[in-house]
Amino acid sequence: MKTTSLNFALALLGSAFVLSAAHHPALAQDATPKTESAKQDTKDAGTDVKDATKKTGHAIAKGTKTGAEKTRNGTVTAYDKTKEGTKKAAVKTKDGTETAGKDTAHGAKVAAEKTKDGTKKVVHSAAKGTEKTADKVAGKTSPN
Repeated sequence: MKTTSLNFALALLGSAFVLSAAHHPALAQDATPKTESAKQDTKDAGTDVKDATKKTGHAIAKGTKTGAEKTRNGTVTAYDKTKEGTKKAAVKTKDGTETAGKDTAHGAKVAAEKTKDGTKKVVHSAAKGTEKTADKVAGKTSPN
C-alpha cells in the first residue's frame, strides 16, 4: 500500500515538472548559436573573471589586515606579560636581597659574639696560665 502511494506521488511530481517546463519557454535553451550571443558570453566571462579577481584581492587584503592586527595584539599581550613578570621578579629579588642582608647581619652579629666569648676565654686561660707560670718561676727563684 505504501509503495502504490509513493509511485503515485512520483508520477504526479514528474508530470508537474514536464508541464511547468512546457509553459516557460525561457527555461529551454535556444538550439541555434548566434555570434552576438557568443560575443556577449565572452564579455560576460571576462567581467566575471574581473569581478572574481577583485573579490579575491579584497579578501586577501582583509586577511592580511586581520593577520597584522592579530600579530600586533599578540605582541602587545606578550609585552604586557613580560613587563608584569619582570616587575614580579624585581620585587622578589628585592625581598630576597633584604632577607639575605638581614640574615647576613644576624649571622655576623652571632659570629662576633662567639668570637668575643672565645677571645675572653682564651685571654682568661692565658692569664691563668701566665699566673701559674709566674708562681712556679717565683717559687724557684725565691731563696729557700
